[in-house]
Amino acid sequence: MQEPTDCLTCEYRSQRMFCGFAPGALADFNSIGALVMLPTGATLVREGDQCNRVLVICTGQVMLSCNSAAGATMNVKVALAGDVLGLSAAISDGYSEATAVTMEPACVKIIPCSQFVAFLGRHGQASLHAAQLLAQDYRSSFEGARRLALSGTVAARLASLLLDWGRSASSGKPEMGFTMTFSHEALAGFAGTTRETVTRTLGAFQKKELIRIRGTSVRILAEAKLARLAG
Repeated sequence: MQEPTDCLTCEYRSQRMFCGFAPGALADFNSIGALVMLPTGATLVREGDQCNRVLVICTGQVMLSCNSAAGATMNVKVALAGDVLGLSAAISDGYSEATAVTMEPACVKIIPCSQFVAFLGRHGQASLHAAQLLAQDYRSSFEGARRLALSGTVAARLASLLLDWGRSASSGKPEMGFTMTFSHEALAGFAGTTRETVTRTLGAFQKKELIRIRGTSVRILAEAKLARLAG
């Protein structure tokens, strides 16, 4: 790991987790932990590790995945700037629920658990925000479990994923779309299927003019039809 080449920009982006906080809380947050730049493919934490730090993603994307006893891998989430990894494990003094690997060069603020928990104790607004983040993680995990358990077809699971990512990235804009920086194999890990099936299904979606893919850009063309397919 190396020190950030643009600390001011990275520090500013790490503050987005605490947008609207009082200056004192922001200054306190900036005084704990350290900012590091990580290359693509760097492992931040492994599933089952004892949690000893909280990771705030400042820039870049991080893939979260977990493994079964038989060795199968399921991708859980793509963490983006502003996401906090290890929050629940830090508060409960538990173990990491997933393995986190950078998908591109990323700036990460690494905070020892003891410092982060003490910071929450000093600032009630930060504690409330942490609770909100935990609620969001719970809701995301619930939706992921429901998608895998109740969506009867791969097409339904992929439609649900595309809609979730499109809605999240578009934030109410008339044109719904997002940038998909990972491979079909990684997408298969989210949908519980194979790379070949993902490629075939996305091709069928394009032929039906449900979506349009240009390089890494994915545009949702027929939100209502995808929603019906997703169930």
